Amino acid sequence: MKYTKQERLAIGKRVYDGEINRYQAAAEYDISEQTARNYMRLYRFDSGLPAKSPGTRIQREESSPNSVIEEPGLEEYEAMTKEELIQELVRSKIREARLKKGYEVKGDGPEKVFIPLSSKNTK
Repeated sequence: MKYTKQERLAIGKRVYDGEINRYQAAAEYDISEQTARNYMRLYRFDSGLPAKSPGTRIQREESSPNSVIEEPGLEEYEAMTKEELIQELVRSKIREARLKKGYEVKGDGPEKVFIPLSSKNTK
């Protein structure tokens, strides 16, 4: 085991209290999302706390906590032409595919920078 029981309980407490979600805990502590969930359940069971209701769950973020992707709002979409909407849809699909593969791209052309979302080696 990588973490002691006290450390696992501390991680589980942070997840249970909503300080971080299990995906953020996984990235921060270099564990899987399932392990972070198990640590939260261990904390809950050890403390005799009830399960959280479905409405209090924290939803998974699509990108890393440090990256901010600005997308147009509803008003901007309404003002776009059909061609611009198609172009935006294509950009969105590309961005989604890159995030699934674990990286982001900032800039265009020669200034393009590839940003990995985790510290794991991709090669």
